[in-house]
Amino acid sequence: MSDYSDFQWTAENATRAEEIIGRYPKGREASAIMPLLWLAQYQMREQTGVAWLPLPVIEYVAAQIGMPKIRALEVATFYTMYNLQPVGRFHVQVCGTTPCMLRGSDDVMRACHDKGLKKGAITNGGLFTLTEVECMGTCANAPMVQINDDNFEDLTYESMSAILDDLIAGRAPKPGSQTGRQASCPEGGPTTLKDMAHAG
Repeated sequence: MSDYSDFQWTAENATRAEEIIGRYPKGREASAIMPLLWLAQYQMREQTGVAWLPLPVIEYVAAQIGMPKIRALEVATFYTMYNLQPVGRFHVQVCGTTPCMLRGSDDVMRACHDKGLKKGAITNGGLFTLTEVECMGTCANAPMVQINDDNFEDLTYESMSAILDDLIAGRAPKPGSQTGRQASCPEGGPTTLKDMAHAG
């Protein structure tokens, strides 16, 4: 099993990394650390099926921009968007902050548990990792989860169960509101400026 000490950018990602670094002024290349770590995490998912950042990968990114390894590690450990341990193919992040909790995140979490997901563990033969997170910024459409890069909103026990069933069966569930709401419009449609909402 690789310790990932031989990590290098793919040809495509090497070009993308240079583009990212080029966005910052000379001498400020360290500012590129966050998008570069994100790119590295994506490359790990493409190459291994697991989106995470082993220590040698973090060190590789730090070396490219002349950043001390410990500073890059500080960034990677501070932000929950970076996975420092392997995760399942689908990283299910359930928001448990107050708006989601008040609107039923406990039911969403129960749906996950009933499908065999366990917090912090890789389950269902490598398919899932379940994490409870703080606010994901979709409070108006609570409760919500983020699965890999997609948000699923306005969830119930039943709709969350259906999403997990789709993923288990190899189907792609439709992201966004599960009630058909557009963006964060009020349930049932606009309540003010109705004429403008229907104007062509």
